[in-house]
Amino acid sequence: MERTVVRCAEGHVFSTTTFPMQNLGADRLGPGRLIRCPRCARLRSAVPVDGREAYK
Repeated sequence: MERTVVRCAEGHVFSTTTFPMQNLGADRLGPGRLIRCPRCARLRSAVPVDGREAYK
C-alpha cells in the first residue's frame, strides 16, 4: 500500500495510507482534502507534499 506525505492547514507534516479521491487529480477537485491530523487530532484540509520537501 502506497503512503502519501501530506501537510495539514496547521503545517503539520505526516504520512497517510488513505488520501481520499487521490486518483481524480488536482485539475478536477483541487489538491486539498479533509483528513484527520494525528498531531492536532482535528479534521484539517491537507495537501500532498513532495517527500523531500516535507522534511527540510
